[in-house]
Amino acid sequence: MVFDGLCNFCSAQVQLILRIDRSGAIRFTSIQSPYGRHLAARFGIDPDDPSTFLFFDHGRPLEASDAVIAMLRRLPRPRRWLRALRILPRFMRDALYRLVARNRYRLLGKRDSCMIPAPHVRARFIDEIPADAR
Repeated sequence: MVFDGLCNFCSAQVQLILRIDRSGAIRFTSIQSPYGRHLAARFGIDPDDPSTFLFFDHGRPLEASDAVIAMLRRLPRPRRWLRALRILPRFMRDALYRLVARNRYRLLGKRDSCMIPAPHVRARFIDEIPADAR
């Protein structure tokens, strides 16, 4: 999951996923990290003004509501039922997603620097570009 590490709303979502996903299925990189910037540029997202996040589902990059639904599929029950949102037409899901994304800094504010993961979850964060991704 490539997320905006300066966004308090986004960082809160990461913290929530870390608490829920105890198996460690989901890994993270902030869009401000070297690897996050690399992935954002590769998939056409401005890392300095991100309008979405990326979630990789079996290697396939997804954005907006498709990314949210794919991420929800990876979470344990009972939260997994939220993936039922996929029955809504994509234009409706994405309109709601864009509304939240545009207002995310107003909702919970913005940090001056990226969140620093706690030592016990640090291994789930990738900051540097892996050699096989260059």
